[in-house]
Amino acid sequence: MTKPLWNALKLSPLLFAATLFAANNAFAAEVKQEINQDVTSVAQLSQGSADSIGQVTSVSQFSDVQPTDWAFQALQSLVERYGCIAGYPNGTYRGNRPMTRYEFAAGLNACLDRVNELIATATAELVTKEDLATLQRLQEEFSAELATLRGRVDALEARTAELEANQFSTTTKLVGEAIFNLGAPFGDERANGTGTDIDDNITFSDRVRLSLNSSFTGSDQLQIRLQAGNVPNFGSATGTNMARLSFDNNTGNDVEIDKINYAFNLSDAIRVKVDANNGEFWENIPNFSEFASSARGAISRYGRFSPIYRQGSGGAGITVSFRPKGSAFNAAIGYLAGGSNNVASDPASGAGLFDGNFAALAQVGFQPTGAFNVGLTYARSYQNNVGGVNLFSSTGSSNASQPFGNVRTSANHYGAQVNFKPSSKLTVGGWVGFSNAEARSGANRGDNADIFYWMANVAFKDFGKEGNLLGLQFGQPPKVTDNDIGAREDDDTSYHLEALYRYQLTDNISITPGFLAIFNPEHNDNNDTVYVGTLRTTFTF
Repeated sequence: MTKPLWNALKLSPLLFAATLFAANNAFAAEVKQEINQDVTSVAQLSQGSADSIGQVTSVSQFSDVQPTDWAFQALQSLVERYGCIAGYPNGTYRGNRPMTRYEFAAGLNACLDRVNELIATATAELVTKEDLATLQRLQEEFSAELATLRGRVDALEARTAELEANQFSTTTKLVGEAIFNLGAPFGDERANGTGTDIDDNITFSDRVRLSLNSSFTGSDQLQIRLQAGNVPNFGSATGTNMARLSFDNNTGNDVEIDKINYAFNLSDAIRVKVDANNGEFWENIPNFSEFASSARGAISRYGRFSPIYRQGSGGAGITVSFRPKGSAFNAAIGYLAGGSNNVASDPASGAGLFDGNFAALAQVGFQPTGAFNVGLTYARSYQNNVGGVNLFSSTGSSNASQPFGNVRTSANHYGAQVNFKPSSKLTVGGWVGFSNAEARSGANRGDNADIFYWMANVAFKDFGKEGNLLGLQFGQPPKVTDNDIGAREDDDTSYHLEALYRYQLTDNISITPGFLAIFNPEHNDNNDTVYVGTLRTTFTF
């Protein structure tokens, strides 16, 4: 054994002892109080885990340790000769922070283990009786704390073993969500020109989702989602789909397999998601909206995000996202076939993966660490008349949904989405979109129509309490501004006004009163204003 190592082993325990006793005396007033700190935080100090950068190899790695510090030499010895000191994730040591006796014992234990390791692997007698006596006094002084730590670790190991033995799955996590909703539409006459009154009875309904999220490599995810609900479609009660709720779903509370998809990383910058059913672009790529969640965001269907992300909704296909690590730019391409008619699984003519309904989408986004985010999106869609054409998934007027009637329709869609965060508690955003549709069959084959829409919104985060959200939205749902079939143009303009306040009752329960007003519904100023009121309670687990 070399002389430097002999000197290190001989001198370092004494320096460590002096440092520890000095620290103990300096903070004696504080450590006399009983502090029952969780054993996991103690383990982090001695082993390096979630809140620790682990073992450091040089004292220069600590940004807050200077050569002029009184304990610099002792700390340098412990780090560079023994290797039993860990730091924090931000590269600091925090030497002036008060410590508990448990933390002290954990650090002592780590260094004792290192000394014992050096002694066990040595080929000669290296430590004097005085050194060993010093180490023994330290062990005796903190024997109670060390025993307590060992007991807590043993208890945690027993609990962990019990959980592992009785867990549902080693690869699958259950995520649940339940919505209870009080809601009612109201106003005068329906917006469908029949002259009948709006059905304005107050309803009480629910929607429940259970997701089984499985991972096999740690970076992939297989999702199988079950859903049941009886939330009504207020479009039927009011005569316009502009009044639909964001979370309406009516299976008669029968449980259905709502989603099956699998996502994985092809590389550090490329992620692939394969949707077997009910795929939606808004879930697969950035949608630049603070109100996208149907359970915690907007109360209206149109208010969630730009309708361009609804192209191909309900279909099967693939989405590839590209975002280099550390880059503010990202891009994505996707293809969904079948739509809500689910014809992607039908081998008949006019169906299947490539011979039926489809939507192909491409997007580039700019999302820096700062406050300004923007996305530019293009989509190409085709819908046949099997099950009915619905160009914007029931977010605009009936003319926008079927600009040429129920005939085969293709369209080019262009969208821009913006999200601006001037502060951590304020977000201003919105979207604008334009579509050019073409009739692909029937007497008006070759006719064209232009559809336009926009939305502006503002979100006040932590409004009144941390976790709360006050949201306001105003915009124009999809409107046919020009059509070769003049009778199917929208002559007037509807306006969408929405307000909500999400109150975070607990970490898992939120209550959201919301209000929606549609002025000139169906882009017809002869129609009476339609109102919708809701009280949505969301449980997550």
